[in-house]
Amino acid sequence: MTTFSRRDFLKTSFLTGSAALLARRPAVIAAETGASPNNEVRVAVVGCRGKGAHHIKMFGDIPGVRLAALCDVDRLVLEGHVKKLEAKKQKVATYRDYRKLLEDKTIDAVVIATPNHWHSLMTVWGCQAGKDVYVEKPVSHDLWEGRKCIEAARKYNRIVQHGTQSRSDEALQQAFEFCRQGNLGKIKWVRGFCYKARPSIGKTSGPQPIPKEIDYDLWLGPAPMEPLRRKKLHYDWHWFWATGNADIGNQGVHEMDMCRWALGVKGLPSKVMSIGGRFGYEDDAETPNTQITLFAYEPAPLIFEVRGLPRKAGEDAMDAYRGAVRVGITIQCENGYFAGGAGGGWVYDNENKKVKQFTGGDGSGHQANFIKAIRSRKPADLAAEVEEGHLSAALCHLANLSYRVGHDTALHDIKDSLKEDVEMSDSFQRFTDHLAANEVKVDHTPAVLGPCLAFEPAKETFHSAEKYDLAFWANKLLRREYRRPYVLPEKV
Repeated sequence: MTTFSRRDFLKTSFLTGSAALLARRPAVIAAETGASPNNEVRVAVVGCRGKGAHHIKMFGDIPGVRLAALCDVDRLVLEGHVKKLEAKKQKVATYRDYRKLLEDKTIDAVVIATPNHWHSLMTVWGCQAGKDVYVEKPVSHDLWEGRKCIEAARKYNRIVQHGTQSRSDEALQQAFEFCRQGNLGKIKWVRGFCYKARPSIGKTSGPQPIPKEIDYDLWLGPAPMEPLRRKKLHYDWHWFWATGNADIGNQGVHEMDMCRWALGVKGLPSKVMSIGGRFGYEDDAETPNTQITLFAYEPAPLIFEVRGLPRKAGEDAMDAYRGAVRVGITIQCENGYFAGGAGGGWVYDNENKKVKQFTGGDGSGHQANFIKAIRSRKPADLAAEVEEGHLSAALCHLANLSYRVGHDTALHDIKDSLKEDVEMSDSFQRFTDHLAANEVKVDHTPAVLGPCLAFEPAKETFHSAEKYDLAFWANKLLRREYRRPYVLPEKV
C-alpha cells in the first residue's frame, strides 16, 4: 500500500484553493469542483459498522442530502452495504483508505464513526481537505488532540458537529433550563451514571489472527503496530488504552456531556480524582469496569459512576440510582432533583415524589442539525459544536488519567481517605456494596486509588509541583505517540 506524509497530503489539490472557497456553501463549491448541483449536500460515512450503519440510514433519509460514498477498512462490511444500497437503486463510491476519500472533491462532508483512536486525526484531515465533519463521540482519544480539532475547525472555517446527540434532545433542553433557572433552588451536585452490562471479553493464550477482510495497518492507523490481543477485533477495542477510553469514554461520554451541560459550565475543573478497577472476572482487557470520579467544579461538583457488573451475582439486571437511573444523570438541587437521561425524565421533590415530567425528545434530529449548519455556515447553529465535544471528552480523559497514575489500595483505606467528602463517601459506599453483591471479596480486594490532581484549565495541563510527581506522569499521558505516517501535527 502506498503511504504519504502530511507534507505530501498538504500538497494535494484540495488544499490549494483559497480559504474563501473552503468556507463557501455546498452549492458554490459544486459549481467550481463538479460536485452535485442544486445545493445538494454530498455525504460520506467513514466506519460503517454499528453507529456508522445507523448514520448511513439517518443521513440517507434527510431531504437534500445524498449519501455519496462509504469508507471502511473491512472489505466485507463495504460490500454488504453496497448490496443493500444497490437494492434501493442507490450507487455510492467506496474507499478503504480515508486519505483517498478526502481527494474526492465532490464530497462536502464526512461522518466519522470509526474506533476512537482515529477520531481526531480524521477530523483534522477532513477540515484540511475542506470537508465539514460529523465526528462520533468521543471527539478525541486524548485531551491534547481534542484541542487540535477545535483549531482545525476554526482555521479552515469548517462546520464540525460532535456525536453527543442528546444535545438535540428537546426534553433535556427544557429540563436543564428548568433546573438552571432555580426552580428547585441552587444546584448542589450533579451525578452521571453509566450502569451498563459489560461481560468478560475472555483470555487469549497469544496473538490472534487478523480477519483476512481487514486491512490491519489502516485499522490501527495512529495506534502502535501490535499483535491482536483479544478474541474479537471489533468493539472490544474499547477496553484497551491504545484504541479506547474505557466505558466512561464510550457510553459514559454521553452522560458526562449531559452533566456538564446541566451545570452550565464551559471549562474544565480545577481538580479530578478517580477510583476503580476491573472486578468480578479476569480477562485480557486493560480498562476498569467499575469506576467513580470526582470533578471539582464550582459551585457544585460533578461525580460520575461506572458499573459493568450486574445488580448482584447471578442476575442480568443492572443497578439503578434511587431506583430511577441506570444510564443517565441526577441533578440534586436544594428543593428537589431531576433524574433522567436520553428522552427526558422526572423532577422529584426531596421526599422522592414525582413533581414534573419532561418528555418527547430523543436526539434524532442531530444529523439534520448538522446539515442545517452546513447550509447556514454558522457553527452557532450546531447543537454540539466541536468545542463542546472536546470539553466533555476531556472530562473522560481526566478521569482515566487519575486512574492510570493511581496505585492499588485497600478498600478500607480508600474509605478513610474520603471521609471528609460526603458525596464521594456516598458513591464509594455504594461502590463497595455493589462489589460485595457481586461476590467480590471486598475485605481482601484492592482498587486503584487515583490521586487528586490539580488541573490548570487555561493551559489544559496538570499542575506539577515537582519533577516526577504523579501530575508529571499524568501530563505525559495527555498526548500519545502517533505511528507514522498517521501523525496529528503540532500545527494544523
